[in-house]
Amino acid sequence: MSADARRVIQLTQLSENRATRLIVEGENILLVRQGDTVRAYGADCPHAGGPLEEGALCNGRIVCPWHKGSFDIATGKVLEPPALFDLDCYPVTVEGDDVRVTPRKVDKQKTLTTTDKPKFVIVGSGAAGAAACTALRANGFAGHITLIGEESPEPYDRTALSKFVPSAEMSPTDVPALLPPHWLEKQQIDRIEASVIALDVAQRSIHLADGQELTYDTALLATGSVPELPSIKGCDLKSVYLLRNLRDAAALFEAAGNAHHVAIIGSGFIGLEVASALRKRGAQVTVVSSGRVPFERQFGSRLGMMFQHLHESQGVVFRFNEKLSEIAGDASNSQARAIVLESGARLEIDAVLIGVGVSPATGFLKGLSLQKDGGVIVNAGMQAAPGLYAAGDIAAFPLYENQEPLRIEHWRVAQQHAVIAAQNMCGARNRYQGVPYFWTYHYGNSFEYLGHATSWDDLVIDGSPEDHQFLALYVKDHKVIAVLACQREAATARLIGSLQAGLSADEALQLAKDE
Repeated sequence: MSADARRVIQLTQLSENRATRLIVEGENILLVRQGDTVRAYGADCPHAGGPLEEGALCNGRIVCPWHKGSFDIATGKVLEPPALFDLDCYPVTVEGDDVRVTPRKVDKQKTLTTTDKPKFVIVGSGAAGAAACTALRANGFAGHITLIGEESPEPYDRTALSKFVPSAEMSPTDVPALLPPHWLEKQQIDRIEASVIALDVAQRSIHLADGQELTYDTALLATGSVPELPSIKGCDLKSVYLLRNLRDAAALFEAAGNAHHVAIIGSGFIGLEVASALRKRGAQVTVVSSGRVPFERQFGSRLGMMFQHLHESQGVVFRFNEKLSEIAGDASNSQARAIVLESGARLEIDAVLIGVGVSPATGFLKGLSLQKDGGVIVNAGMQAAPGLYAAGDIAAFPLYENQEPLRIEHWRVAQQHAVIAAQNMCGARNRYQGVPYFWTYHYGNSFEYLGHATSWDDLVIDGSPEDHQFLALYVKDHKVIAVLACQREAATARLIGSLQAGLSADEALQLAKDE
């Protein structure tokens, strides 16, 4: 036993169903009990600092309450993103009924010796690209890795761009990085900032806009999607914005500081998250939508109306069943000054955000058949062709057996894909068996969505959607296929580990209520 070990708690005080947080000489430590064995880990999720004791212990996993990253109870190893790194471990012993912890982290640094072969290339430096890099090294790949992307040198948390940057809760320069400082360099991963203009699948070659040409043994496509810009007069005016990357967010951040009235074209997640953020800045917001109810396709009319009423209660004005006809500008400075709708209505504005959808960024691929919308068809192991994998928005994958492949444009799904692809690039034969998850943020409320439902037979609601404290179960063929929830983080942490196995509504409600 280490002389630095501290008696911190009695074994009989620890539950096997819930983790316990303690502070030991300034270290935030999570104690997890399994029988007479106790393990000690860092108490905060390495992704965004979520308090792990408020999550769940289920199916051999520690599940973060905030974004559902999960870790192996026995080892602390990361199992599911958005966390990309293992939990810190601390030495712990049990003597009789005394639990003793040494408040010094176990050294987990490994000496890396890399080789020039094989050569792996990751095209796309976002969430999936970062997850692939960490997973390749975690799975023992010592070959050459090149990460190619157009944006900033370090992959960053894109979810902040619509949730926190437009509201000024976070400046563009403070958007969190996904990897520790100099991690790519320390892992001997080459980072190329460039546009890919062609990838020849048969030749396994990549051509960059600056004239460089690379060859690879295996590549992962993780290029995400690009916002769609309607073919409408005025979309090229100043103060007309898209929101996809950090540059876009910085431009919108600056514009929002002076804008009195902003029009948002589209009532999707990006549009309404930005609407929430801009109202926090005091801007008048009008949302123009061709639909009838926000998120009706994803969540149904009742819960879609909940989102609508929430935004309206905060002053957002909706123009439903309307389409944009023209953006009118000031001839003297090319600034957008009004939007004209197909109904003939004209609204004076200071800025316009276009949020009408995205398309897969796959136009550079040569020699690969694509879906009609540009998606890349992959198998359950995320493989698109010999030596080629795809992850994220561009990947049309089999979520369920015996069903057509589909694309799910969720940030965490992209990371899940990338981890599976990286494992298989290292020789595994793993299949995607995860549960899709995303969260959306409106006026201080975080709404979580687990699973994926395109249709359902029944909607079972526990709690009050109107008060934004509820759990909604989407049921098809007597099984829960998706969950929408607000202020039920511990419940969703318990559910996400069991949803894939198949739960009835009664079983899901019972699991959600277990303490």
